[in-house]
Amino acid sequence: MSIFDDDRPKKPSAHEIGSDLSLLSVDELKARVALMQAEIARLEAEIATKASGRKAAENLFRS
Repeated sequence: MSIFDDDRPKKPSAHEIGSDLSLLSVDELKARVALMQAEIARLEAEIATKASGRKAAENLFRS
């Protein structure tokens, strides 16, 4: 590792919504799509978890 490694520009690892996409390669765009799809799946799983918890609570108080 060189002492000059810190001077190199670093590519962002995450996608920022609304950012300029014109400078990204096809591979970088595909990687960002995969990243966003994984995040969507994670959000949907959390929604399902919260919805089932709420439904269980509603059923408990209806009894």
